[in-house]
Amino acid sequence: MNEENQEEQGSFGLYIILGAILGAVTGAGAGYLLTKRIEEEEGIQLTAGDGIKIGGSIIAFLRQVSSLGL
Repeated sequence: MNEENQEEQGSFGLYIILGAILGAVTGAGAGYLLTKRIEEEEGIQLTAGDGIKIGGSIIAFLRQVSSLGL
């Protein structure tokens, strides 16, 4: 029984690390694309509506990821 708990904890830590790496790479990619867009268009205008759309998309994505294990 103790070995099963250790394996579960090892898997849990692995998922946390992989999620952190995936999030960092995704965030860096989004930042890169945003800066490229700003350089090309000499500025960017984000409205409150755009922010709400982005936030809603992020929440929907996280819900889908959390339902994978069920």
